[in-house]
Amino acid sequence: MDFTQAIEIAKGIYWIGMYLPDDPFQCHPYFIENGKDSILVDPGSMLEFDAVVRKINAISSMKHIRYIILHHQDPDLAASVPEMEKLIDRNDLQIITHSRMVPLVKHYLIQSDYYEIDRHAHQLQCGDLELHFITTPYCHSPGAFVTYEPRTKTLFSGDIFGGIEESWEFYAEDDYFEKARQFHAEYMPSRDIFNYALNKIEALDMELIAPQHGSIIKKPQIPGLIEQMKALECGLYIEKEYRHELLYTIEALKQKDMALEASLKALKEKEEFLFQKAKMADMGEMIGNIAHQWRQPLAINNTILSILKEKSKMEILDNAELLGKLEEMEHNIQYMSKTIDDFMRFYHPSKKKTVFSVSDVIAHALTIIQPVLDKAGIRLDLTECPDAYVKGYMNEYTQVVVSILTNAKDALIERKTKEARIDVTLAKHNGNITLTISDNAGGIEEEHMQRIFDPYFTTKHKSMGTGLGLYISKMIIEKNMGGTLRVENSDEGAAFSITMEHADA
Repeated sequence: MDFTQAIEIAKGIYWIGMYLPDDPFQCHPYFIENGKDSILVDPGSMLEFDAVVRKINAISSMKHIRYIILHHQDPDLAASVPEMEKLIDRNDLQIITHSRMVPLVKHYLIQSDYYEIDRHAHQLQCGDLELHFITTPYCHSPGAFVTYEPRTKTLFSGDIFGGIEESWEFYAEDDYFEKARQFHAEYMPSRDIFNYALNKIEALDMELIAPQHGSIIKKPQIPGLIEQMKALECGLYIEKEYRHELLYTIEALKQKDMALEASLKALKEKEEFLFQKAKMADMGEMIGNIAHQWRQPLAINNTILSILKEKSKMEILDNAELLGKLEEMEHNIQYMSKTIDDFMRFYHPSKKKTVFSVSDVIAHALTIIQPVLDKAGIRLDLTECPDAYVKGYMNEYTQVVVSILTNAKDALIERKTKEARIDVTLAKHNGNITLTISDNAGGIEEEHMQRIFDPYFTTKHKSMGTGLGLYISKMIIEKNMGGTLRVENSDEGAAFSITMEHADA
C-alpha cells in the first residue's frame, strides 16, 4: 500500500494522511469528494500540511473545499486550518464544529464562518451528500462529536477508536483493542462517559470506522471491539484512589437503598393495614345502610303476616286477598334483594380500569345514600353535565362519592343545620371532569384543614367514625386513578372536588 498517495477507503472518501515512520501517534485527515462542495475532515497539524494539500490536489482541488470538520480543538487536528484557509480562498468556506468548541478554535486565528452542529439539527445536507453529527461529550472534549455518512455507512470517529501503534497498520487487525487500550485509558475521562458515547455509536449501521488516530476499522471487527471498549477502565477509573472511593460510595448507596426498600415495605404493610381497617369501617357503614333500607319493608311484611294470621284464625281470609298480600310481600322481598345487590356491587373492587360515566356513578351513589338523606331531612341539588366520562375504577370512584356524601350528611346532622342542603355539581373544563360536593354546614375549621386527609384524623366523636374515609378516598383518586381530591371552604360550608382527565366514551 502506497502511503504517499491518497487511499480511497469508501466510495468518494479518501485517507489523505501522512505516514510517520517510528511514530506511534499517527494522525489521519480524510477527504470527502463532493464536487465544489467537498469536505475536509480533521485536517491535522502543520506536520502533515504539505502531504495533505498535495493529496487533495491530486484528487480534486483545494478550492473545491466548502467545509472543514473539526471533531475537537486540539492542535494535532486543527492547527493547520489557517494555512488551509489561505489556499482554499473561498468566502463561503465554513468550519463545522460544536458551539462549545468555537471559543477555543478561534485562537488559531481562523477567519471562516462556523457551522455549529447543535444549531443545525446535528446534520448537513449538501446536494446528494448527507452527514449526521452525533455528540460524544467529554470524549475527550466537552463539544466532541462524531460524523456519520449514511450512503457509505462510514463513521468519522475523531478520538474515539484511536490507537497508539509502534508497528502501524492501515487497517485494524483482530488484536487492535490492545493497541487502542492505552490511548483510551488516558484520553477518555471515565468509563461511564465513554460508554454513553459508545452506546450512541453502537446503534449506527457501520461498514467502516475512520478514526483520527490508529487504524481504520472494517465491519467484522466493529462489534467485538465495541464490547471490549465498554469494559475498559479509563480516566478516573485508572486512579486507585478514585476506584476505592467509588466502591465505598457504591456500597454506601447500596446500604441506603436496602434501608429505603425496608422502609417502603413497612410503609406498604401499614398502608395495607389502613385499607383493611377502612374496609371494615365501610362494611359497618354498609350494614347500617342496609338495615335502614330493610327496616320499612320488614315492618310492612311483619304487619301483613299478622293480618293474614288473624284473618286465617277467624276464617275470613279469601284467596284473592291472600294472593294480593303475598304479591305485596314478594315485592318487598325483591326490593330488599336489590338493596343487597346494590351494596355488593358497590363494595366489590374493580380489577381493571374502564371508561365510565360520572353521571352513572352519581345515580348509583344516590341509590345508596338517598334514603338516609331523606330520613335526615337533607335536600340534595344535582347539576348534571353531559358527556362526562373518565377512566378508572368505577366502584372505587362510587365509594369515594358515597364517603364524601356521608361526611357532609354527618356534618349537617351534627351541627343541626337549618334547611340542610348538599349540592352535587358535575362540570367539564379544560379537558378535565370535576365533581364538586358541597354542603351548608359551616365549613372546616382552619386548624383542621391541613390535616383533613390524614389517616385517623377526625373531628367526630370516636363513636361516629375512624377518620379513615377521606384518607382512603384521597389514596383511591390520586394514587390509583391519577386524579386529584381537594377540599376548600365556600361561603356556606365545605366543598370537596374530584378532578380527573376527560376520557372518550
